[in-house]
Amino acid sequence: MNNQTSIYADCNGEKPVTVIIVGAGHRSLIYSSYAEKHPEQMKIVGVVDPDGERRALTKERFDLQEENCFSDIEELICQPKIADAVINGTMDHLHVATSIPLLRAGYDIMLEKPIGISRDEVFELYEEAERLGRKIMICHVLRYAPFYESIRKAVADGVIGDIISLTTAENVTYHHMAMAYVRGKWGRKDTGGSSMLMAKSCHDLDVIAWMKGDVPPVKVSSFGNLLHFRPEKAPDGAGTRCLVDCPIEQSCSYSARKHYIEQRLWEGYVTYNTHLGVKLSDEEMAESLKTDSPYGRCVWKSDNDVVDHQTVIVEFEDGSTGTHVMTGGTSKRGRSIHIIGTKGEIQGEMEQGSYFIRHPDARKGHLYSEQQIDVGVKKDMHGGGDLLLVADFIKFLKGVSPSISSTSLEKSLHGHLIGFAADESRLEQKVVEIRQLHKRELNNV
Repeated sequence: MNNQTSIYADCNGEKPVTVIIVGAGHRSLIYSSYAEKHPEQMKIVGVVDPDGERRALTKERFDLQEENCFSDIEELICQPKIADAVINGTMDHLHVATSIPLLRAGYDIMLEKPIGISRDEVFELYEEAERLGRKIMICHVLRYAPFYESIRKAVADGVIGDIISLTTAENVTYHHMAMAYVRGKWGRKDTGGSSMLMAKSCHDLDVIAWMKGDVPPVKVSSFGNLLHFRPEKAPDGAGTRCLVDCPIEQSCSYSARKHYIEQRLWEGYVTYNTHLGVKLSDEEMAESLKTDSPYGRCVWKSDNDVVDHQTVIVEFEDGSTGTHVMTGGTSKRGRSIHIIGTKGEIQGEMEQGSYFIRHPDARKGHLYSEQQIDVGVKKDMHGGGDLLLVADFIKFLKGVSPSISSTSLEKSLHGHLIGFAADESRLEQKVVEIRQLHKRELNNV
């Protein structure tokens, strides 16, 4: 494809946006599945991944040309541009390092969250995208979940007046916590790249900032630590690997056998390339969990170092406040939100698929009025937002006016700054001030 050729002006869907998968992992393939459901809008034309099996499976799934399958970014960018955009689903610490060369090669990007692993890195990417005039959308899928989108519209319409306080909570189940943030890739900050707050709850911090619109955060305080998943908290008799030397495995709620063989929980992460069609038998899974799989380790005797709970408090420029509570190891998962305004309040849990709008009602026999709003999406991990984000990405590339959910890079900065400040606050035990983000100041940040 010639570098000067662009299909973005075609908003009628006559030609699909062409996309390259960079990092053919679980999240990238979820987003890429949009091309299979809507081939008239998006077409996958290439893949970049260092793993040969993963490249081959992706090539087969999307019927790719061999010359469009690459082992690294350098192989891709050393030749003429072959697509309009990329889906960058690499690991957190590679997001900026891979995105900047792609921008310079002329590609627009849909980038998995978090944007980067430090404040400086995020601004380096922002400044380069601005300099080159390229487009980046961040995969903050909760903005596209009908639950949150509906609430954001109600706030924007002034239904509850001006926000006074906003509280969100994320309950990370015991099996999710064990898979991702104890045994798995995000259990250690030095290998996963991000703190647990940024890897898991940067969605929620983004929602808090998004609900406040253009009002910037100014101060952050945070507390949390690794309290439960530590060697000294292991039950009496616990072994080191569930299927090897643990006499209490049958009664343990964190049994790798129960999670990954009997229930096949998180199979797309635990079993390599399951998201691309690879299947292991129970016997093969058991052998893996007994030997080299990190997911076979005892949750109290792994090498994890990220927190298992953290609370964040934010003050905004207008004096309003936001609070987020993240807890890992809960029985039931769930995300909740409670916004109190000058004229009323909004409260709900995403997994229930509905929320309540309440207003004071001082008539005799009343204290408040209440309206339940049903958004029609229940139980989905991201509230149905994943593919709605991809649809908006396509419109974004074609020049359609941004939706209220738009996660362009510039619109995603405040939530990240809250997260980085929260981790600094937690580690250094201090209130952290955030410099305001106005375009004229960005070059000096």
